[in-house]
Amino acid sequence: MPKEHRPRHGSMGFSPRKRSESPIPHFSSWPDVDGGTPRLQGFAGYKAGMTHAIVVDYRPTSTTSGQEVQVPVTIVEVPPMRVAAVRLYRRVPEGLKTAAEVWAPQLEKELRRVFPIPKDYDAEEAWTKVDSAQVDEVRVITYTQPSLVTGVPKKKPDLMENRVGGGSIADRIKYARGLLGKEIPVTEFCREGSMVDVAAITKGKGWQGHHTRWGTRLLSHKNSKHRRNIGTLGNFQPGYVRPTVPQGGQFGYHQRTEYNKRILKIGDKADEVTPDGGFLHYGNLRNPYVLLHGSIPGPTKRLIRFRDAARGGYVKLEKSPDLTYISRESKQGV
Repeated sequence: MPKEHRPRHGSMGFSPRKRSESPIPHFSSWPDVDGGTPRLQGFAGYKAGMTHAIVVDYRPTSTTSGQEVQVPVTIVEVPPMRVAAVRLYRRVPEGLKTAAEVWAPQLEKELRRVFPIPKDYDAEEAWTKVDSAQVDEVRVITYTQPSLVTGVPKKKPDLMENRVGGGSIADRIKYARGLLGKEIPVTEFCREGSMVDVAAITKGKGWQGHHTRWGTRLLSHKNSKHRRNIGTLGNFQPGYVRPTVPQGGQFGYHQRTEYNKRILKIGDKADEVTPDGGFLHYGNLRNPYVLLHGSIPGPTKRLIRFRDAARGGYVKLEKSPDLTYISRESKQGV
């Protein structure tokens, strides 16, 4: 008898497959920026939808390099974010520890939906307690302004932390202090042609069985009961079902990060990309937007976070990608 070889189905790399604790995705690490001037290394927006565009192929090793090709693109609406606070860290053996924290003297009323805002706070006194010699990492606490977005029916801001990179620590502190309490556009983070990492919470699909959740094979049509039964729950010993056995459970609504997505265009005129009749389940754009090459996780209206590319793309662009056409055909037959 030949030896049966049946590799397991489904990756254990994302286990346990449970619902994300927060609709706001997080980054566990940030890439270093060598030299240069300080700048923001992260931003956020809301997914509006997808369309297609015709772009001159910028990949030098592609068989269509230099030719016009049709590519799928994703539009993310990116209204300006606000900086609520500056948080300074020092590095200890256990990791990063907060060394100081300075909040803006005036915070928007919408932030009361997230946490209670203190009435009497002296920002200048907080800055006097900052010792730059004890600081190893500079980050800013930013929040979105969903009230500016008509396609997202919410007013509660999404609060998140973004790293400040480039330059010396003193330069980063000075740069972050200048941003405190102000609006920051997406151009403060990236430019056209740059590579970014995208994190989002995927579309939730509720409770699903093991075949849908893990991609296991159906049983033979000669099976005496049902084809969608599980084949085996594992060995008799140990006397429990191990976590590696495919079983039903939560499917979707997990955080996923996609690496090296190219920013094809950053624009302010929404009419350039909004299809006739608006985006499905979203409507019309009212704010600046970012055009990304390819698809990204999450459904329409989902919060999308960007970060500098941690793994770095091999194609470095000296100029912006050349877009010749962006489809504005209706997605709903208008």
